[in-house]
Amino acid sequence: MRKVLIIASLLHSSPWIPGLAKYLPKFGWQPIILTIPLGDNPEERLHGPSDGFKDNCRIIETEGYRPVKDMKEIMETIKERGVIRRTYAIVEPILKPVLRRVYRPLYNLYQGIFWYPDREKKWKTSAIKAGSELLEREIVDAMISSSPPVTAHIIAKTLRDKFKIPWIADFRDLWTQNHNYPYGPLRRLIERRLELRTLQSSDALVTVSQPLVKKLGMLHRGKLVYAIPNGFDPDEFDRSSVNLTSNFTITYTGQIYKKQNFLKFLIALKDLISNGHVDPNKIEARFYGPENGFLAEAIKRYELKDVVKQYGIVPRRTSLKKQRESQLLLLLNWEDPREKGVLTTKFIEYLGSQRPIIAVGGFGGDEVERVLKDTRAGIYASTIKEVEDTIRKLYMDYEQKGKIPYNGLIEEIKKYSFIELAKKLAKILDDLLRNN
Repeated sequence: MRKVLIIASLLHSSPWIPGLAKYLPKFGWQPIILTIPLGDNPEERLHGPSDGFKDNCRIIETEGYRPVKDMKEIMETIKERGVIRRTYAIVEPILKPVLRRVYRPLYNLYQGIFWYPDREKKWKTSAIKAGSELLEREIVDAMISSSPPVTAHIIAKTLRDKFKIPWIADFRDLWTQNHNYPYGPLRRLIERRLELRTLQSSDALVTVSQPLVKKLGMLHRGKLVYAIPNGFDPDEFDRSSVNLTSNFTITYTGQIYKKQNFLKFLIALKDLISNGHVDPNKIEARFYGPENGFLAEAIKRYELKDVVKQYGIVPRRTSLKKQRESQLLLLLNWEDPREKGVLTTKFIEYLGSQRPIIAVGGFGGDEVERVLKDTRAGIYASTIKEVEDTIRKLYMDYEQKGKIPYNGLIEEIKKYSFIELAKKLAKILDDLLRNN
């Protein structure tokens, strides 16, 4: 069996890398993962398929690595220190308005200077040392680096130049082409040169969708660029042990981001209840993930506290169970036309849950709409009226049948399983090996 060295931070790249590593051996590739130290109880932090993952690969954790602390961590450390902590508690109400205006620009400046190219930059030295020792003592046939963090690609470039091993650079998020690039134009210009110089040594590039393939190919002309989306592990979805809820439950799992608009959903829900189209005693919208203050305020403003509830962060297995038992899954689509090529892990896991999806928001013509049409796994509703009409129709189905039927095309959905994605990646590796 051929060996592939995967350079990735497992704390950032789960469940993607664990999912691939679990199934690559089925297609003739034995993974060796070079990663940052995972610390205590890594299974609780990896957020990925733990069953069979570690049995199918070797994991090398580098030594001596310490991530760059962000300003929030530094401030928390200061606040925990005796007198400083007590002083901070006294002056916080006075300083808070000032800090709010001053903190963000200072924080951005701090990141721009000390996080170049990212927080894991100190991983480079120990990872190159560990990777070199591995490649000197045994034969490894190919390499894959996966970002974020982009430091993984810099490590891979050094090893590629030294050992001449075929290398695939994988981007779950684009580098300087990322529409959410957090720094100013000067740093982007400097970092763009770093990106071009780094990836010049790569043999192929991979990203999550065809729109991003096109975008990446325009910058790195002449490079082979492939689309391999995020995936789900079918072993994590045991449908035999979960029954659907008796109520009309709409479930959202994960964090809510600034570019997602939950108001469309709440306004539609409020109108449906006010107009008597749904019974508030039979419907519940459940949010599992970090508590969101803006969502809490909106729930109160629209008088939906008995219908819409936040349950906070729950273990991954619980989150998947809540998805599978739900009548409907809520996806808050990105309210930014530049996000059209993005396919999030949450969305793909929703496909794995095999429950109907309502994708709220967006501008149409994006990858989410395409996948929903291809798989028939849900409905795309970009406006408040479309959201209202969709929920009303599904609620009528629920009233008549006691549940919302699922009409997803299972064979199409299977294309997003880690088994199929590992097969696709293995073929790319095979082709690269033949051509080198």
